[in-house]
Amino acid sequence: MIENNNQIRDSFGSKFGVIAAAAGSAVGLGNIWRFPLVTTQNGGGAFLLLYIGFVILIGIPVMLSEFSIGRRAQLNAFGSFKKLAPGTPWFLVGSLGIITAFAILAFYSTVAGWTLEYFAQAITGKLSHVNDMQKNFADFSSQTYRPLMWQFIIMLVTSVVVFAGIKKGIEKFTKILMPVLAVLILFVAFRSVTLEGAMEGVKYLFVPNWSAVSFKTVLMALGQAAFSLSIGMGTLITYGSYIQKDNHLLRTSTQVAITDTSIAILASLMVIPAIFAFSPGSDVASLSPGPGLVFEVLPDVFKSMPGGSFFSVLFFFLLSVAALTSTISVLEVVVAYLKEELKLSRGMATLIAAVSISVLGVLATLSFGVMKDFTIFEMTVFDLLNYASANIMLTFGALLIVIFVGWRMGKSDFINEISNQGSLKSNLFKGVYFIIRYIAPVAIGIIAIATFFIQGIV
Repeated sequence: MIENNNQIRDSFGSKFGVIAAAAGSAVGLGNIWRFPLVTTQNGGGAFLLLYIGFVILIGIPVMLSEFSIGRRAQLNAFGSFKKLAPGTPWFLVGSLGIITAFAILAFYSTVAGWTLEYFAQAITGKLSHVNDMQKNFADFSSQTYRPLMWQFIIMLVTSVVVFAGIKKGIEKFTKILMPVLAVLILFVAFRSVTLEGAMEGVKYLFVPNWSAVSFKTVLMALGQAAFSLSIGMGTLITYGSYIQKDNHLLRTSTQVAITDTSIAILASLMVIPAIFAFSPGSDVASLSPGPGLVFEVLPDVFKSMPGGSFFSVLFFFLLSVAALTSTISVLEVVVAYLKEELKLSRGMATLIAAVSISVLGVLATLSFGVMKDFTIFEMTVFDLLNYASANIMLTFGALLIVIFVGWRMGKSDFINEISNQGSLKSNLFKGVYFIIRYIAPVAIGIIAIATFFIQGIV
C-alpha cells in the first residue's frame, strides 16, 4: 500500500508484479500482427538492429519519464500533472492521456472481440473447414450481434479484473497471464521454426538486408520503438503511481522493454517461418500488418500444418490473452481518473468507464457492418479512432511528456525520483536525463512531422 495525502492507496505488491503489469500493457496484438511483417518488409535483421537501438535510446528513457511522473505524484495521469505543475496548463497533458486511453479501448475492444470469435471457431473446428478465410472474416465482422457479443465479453472480463484493484486484480491476473502468454508463444514458435522450409523464413526475418534500409525504414523503426511500449497514453504514469518507492525504476523500465522486445521477436518466429513453410510462393512483402494477417492468412497456414487444429486453438488463445493484458491496463487509466478526481468508488468508476467506452466501442464494431457507410473525415468510426489515437494522440502525448520531464519537472526532481531519493547511485541517471531533455523530443518530433507532412512515410 502507498500512503498519499494521509490516504492508503493500493499498490503493486512485488517487483515481478510491476514488470508483468507494465509488460502486459506493452505486449498487445501489435506485437503479433504488426512487428513480424514490418520487420521482414524493412530489411529483416537490419530493421531489428535499428529497432533495438531505438528501444534503448528512446523507448526506455520515455518509459522512465512516465514512471517517474506517476510515482512522484502518486496520482492518476491527470492528477499527476496537476500536482507536479500546479496552476499551469500542464494538466491538459494528463487529460490527453485519459482521452487517448478512452479512444484506444473503444476500438481495441472490437479487435479483442475478434480474437475470441476465432478462438471459438478454432475450438469448434470451423476454421479447419473454411475454404475462403477472407470471406469468413468479412462475413463475421460485418454482422451485428456476434461481434458485439464478443466485445461486451472482453469488456466484462476486463472490468472484473480492474474492479478487483491493483494487487488483487491487475497484478494477480497479469502475473498469471504473462507467463502463460510467454510459454504459449515459445511453444508455437518452436513448432513453427521446426517445420520443413521454415528456415527460409528465419533467414528472411533475421539476416540483415541493408539495401532495403531507407529513411522510411529508420522512421518506422523509431516509431515502432517509441510506441510499442505503451507510452504516451497515461498507462505507465498510472502504473507508476502504484509502484513502491524502493523500486529501481530504471531497472524495471529496462526489464519491461526486454520482455516486450523478446515477445515481439518470438511472435515473428511464430508467424514468418510458418508462412514460408506452407505458403512458399506467397509474397511476404505484399502482406499488410493488421487483422488480415491473423484472421485471413494464418488460419490457412494452420490448416496446412500437421496438428494445425491444435496449434490454431493455441494461437488464438494466446492472441486473446495478449489482447486482455492490454485492455486491462488501458481501462485502469480511465478508472483511476474517475476514482481519484471525481471521488468515486472503484466499483462505480469501473462501471462508468466500461459502459461509456463500450458505447463508443459499439460504433467502432458496427463500422464493419451496418455503419460502414457512416464516415467522419472520410473514415469510419473505427478507422478514425485508430488513426487519431495512433498517429496524433500517442505521438503528441509522448512528446509533451518528455518535454515536461526535461524542461518543467527539472533535473534534480527527476534524478531524485529515479535514484530513490539518492539511495541508488549510477552514472546512467544523468545520461538518461540528457536523452529525455534533448534527444527524445527531437526524435518524437520527427515522427510527428513525418506523420503530418510526409505522405506515405509513416
